[in-house]
Amino acid sequence: MNRKLRIGMVCPYGWDTPGGVQIHMKELAEHFQREGHIVSLLAPVSDESSVIEDWVVPAGRPVPIPFNGAVARILFGPIATSRVRQWISTGEFDLIHLHEPAIPSLSLLACVAAEGPMVATFHASAPKQKAIYAIGPILEPILEKLSARIAVSEMARETLKVHFQTEAVVIPNGIDAGKYSRGERNSDWYRPHTIGFLGRFDEPRKGLSVLLSALPEIARSIPDVQLLVAGPGDEEQVMKNVDSTIRSRIRFLGRLSEEEKSDFFKSVDLYVAPNIHGESFGIILAEAMAGGSAVVASDIQAFTDLLQNGDFGATFKNESSKDLASVAIRLLKDDEERKALAARALEYSKIFDWGTVAAQILDVYEVAIASGVPVTLASENRGWKRLRSE
Repeated sequence: MNRKLRIGMVCPYGWDTPGGVQIHMKELAEHFQREGHIVSLLAPVSDESSVIEDWVVPAGRPVPIPFNGAVARILFGPIATSRVRQWISTGEFDLIHLHEPAIPSLSLLACVAAEGPMVATFHASAPKQKAIYAIGPILEPILEKLSARIAVSEMARETLKVHFQTEAVVIPNGIDAGKYSRGERNSDWYRPHTIGFLGRFDEPRKGLSVLLSALPEIARSIPDVQLLVAGPGDEEQVMKNVDSTIRSRIRFLGRLSEEEKSDFFKSVDLYVAPNIHGESFGIILAEAMAGGSAVVASDIQAFTDLLQNGDFGATFKNESSKDLASVAIRLLKDDEERKALAARALEYSKIFDWGTVAAQILDVYEVAIASGVPVTLASENRGWKRLRSE
């Protein structure tokens, strides 16, 4: 597409709270701006002074609610509605790209408030719940306004199909593959037989406890094994439940910058993702592969789909520390197999680079704006009257 677009993006989650959707949107927006497109991104923000991107428009303070095994910080209500409408009316957008419009936050408000070309990306995968049965009839006519739908994985596509009986094109999450390939091994972190874990380690669904339970068995076969744990969480609370014989093998690195994350993947022999549930894609696996790590992951569907059933990363039975230990021991002992796995994964990771992913998204945009109708503000009563009366 040679035409330079005015793109409005809407984030449903708190912009100043780290998360996969926020990172996806930030990197996509930056990629489009490097290509000459104009992007304005509307998002909930807890602390407006923390926002450094001049293209981000704060819409108000989000409220934390439990969602899909984690805590989502979302924004809804009359004030948020007013700010959404003001943003749409002054944006002069060629199209609006909504993320997760099926949850009660800004993207849903924007879908109600706007008319014209609208594309939505659905990230989450979740079993059909009673709440979805209750609000499905309300949301379906609203989501019918969308010009096109994107799902980041087959799981996310299936979730959309089950909940709302609608289809989507699958376009994966993107990464800056070059950034991860430029990482360097950190001599202070690395030693032979190093395992890495990165994530909110005090969030049970991330599965660090499964890895920690596997570590004694791994240490019996690999006496010099080391585990690097990166990310936010309470180290002391985790260590209270760790076998005393392996405590000296565990090192906590805290939160990592994006540059440090690239170095982290270069500084481990195995990257382990023991996540138990709640994943629809597995962006961390794509990043680890692009960083040159050999990946070991639980066999939840999102991970087996991304790793192509073991072609580009080894898998173990979900929640089985014994099986994880067996897989990790095999790969740590077999340098040739581990390096061959990492090499295949590195080549495969190129399909997730933003240069490829953003081009696919632009193709969807082109279809959405083919009618030539610009984004406009819908009548305030249209859609809202029905939403309030249901």
